[in-house]
Amino acid sequence: MKLALANINLGLWAAAYIKETAQSFLSAHPQEAFTLGLPTGGTVTDMYANLRLFYQTGQLDFSPFVTFNMDEYVHLLPEHPQSYHSYMQEHLFSGVNIAPQNRHILNGMTQDPQAECAAYEKAIRQAGGIKLFLGGVGRNGHLAFNEPGSSFTSRTRMVELTPGTREANARFFGNQLDKVPTHALTVGIATLLDAQEILILASGSKKAQAVSTFAQSEPTESCPLTALKLHPNAMLLIDKEAASLLPQDLKQCFTDLQTQNPEAAIYCLEL
Repeated sequence: MKLALANINLGLWAAAYIKETAQSFLSAHPQEAFTLGLPTGGTVTDMYANLRLFYQTGQLDFSPFVTFNMDEYVHLLPEHPQSYHSYMQEHLFSGVNIAPQNRHILNGMTQDPQAECAAYEKAIRQAGGIKLFLGGVGRNGHLAFNEPGSSFTSRTRMVELTPGTREANARFFGNQLDKVPTHALTVGIATLLDAQEILILASGSKKAQAVSTFAQSEPTESCPLTALKLHPNAMLLIDKEAASLLPQDLKQCFTDLQTQNPEAAIYCLEL
């Protein structure tokens, strides 16, 4: 897998990569859909802004896309302003031409979470699997809502959110912790690892410890992010702030790459 340091806006690079990957796939497979796994959160708002721009300027047609989101809160109505249904409508779906029937988000209001999660896994399989799964990372290294301790064989399921994750998300609920849901539906680590390709983004100093732990650890369920090391085609893309706690040898490797090619968009290391 690759650890990459961005030299341009993280969201711009990720959006351009989605565009290039989708267009390459659709050119080779014009009768198939491009299945894309999608995250929410502050890290990816620039990515979605650039994807909308690509559509509005005629650079990318989203009609062949089928999307699957990573997660959704339990007991939040889809129209709740902090639901991930609302997030996706605001940040992507309202500005591109993905058909409503091709947008998949877990139903946090379901009366049968187990059946909902099983149906989600089935829908992914019926769509031919995820070609490219995008994601962010939590401060404690969680992927989607797979908190530390989640099994690397886990599938889509209902989970209880840790106090730290709820505190981190309280800013979206008026800093009222009691308003933050206690549970969520989430794809599992194994669901994520089934994707043909994975791109995880980490930005800001608050993600630096998780990135450092990832860089220095073998795959361990105590840090879900390290599951990426089990995937043959995964990349963790970070900005300078998220790279601030990397061990000195890795920092020096990135410095050397920057010296060799100061205009590069990203600098990649194989881990």
